[in-house]
Amino acid sequence: MPEQETKPRLAGYLDKQQPDLYATLSHYSQQLVDEADRLGIPRRTLELVNYLCSQINGCAFCLDLHHRRALKYGETEQRLSLVAVYKEVQLFEPAEAVAMEIAEQITRMSSSRPSPELFDQARRHYSDEQISVLCMAAIGINAFNRLSILSEHPVRVAKK
Repeated sequence: MPEQETKPRLAGYLDKQQPDLYATLSHYSQQLVDEADRLGIPRRTLELVNYLCSQINGCAFCLDLHHRRALKYGETEQRLSLVAVYKEVQLFEPAEAVAMEIAEQITRMSSSRPSPELFDQARRHYSDEQISVLCMAAIGINAFNRLSILSEHPVRVAKK
């Protein structure tokens, strides 16, 4: 059977074709990190959110990026290898697990809505302001995942 030629989804990277819109998305991301820092949400928790959403969405570029960032903020290889099954292992703090649950439910909103019980559970670990930042983090990484998938951003060999 002859090999089919695959065409790229788009003629180029969305971020390069629309640099001003991409800059706005990047600014959103930086504001989110600044607000998380202000509210005391650990960067490591944000990276777990980014990593899980990127796994769910199948975004190789973002998985690679957030894997490296998570390690930079003190995450371990073992925990990263188990993010997909965070509910099944006892390696994550309850606050981290509920942050990932929020992110997962937001990422999967097309099939079901986040439950009120989840937010009640989240309030045991986070203020409403912190919960809103975690929700905005999930929304943001989902946007970046879609941008990278549509743009077919390549994963390059990491420099040692």
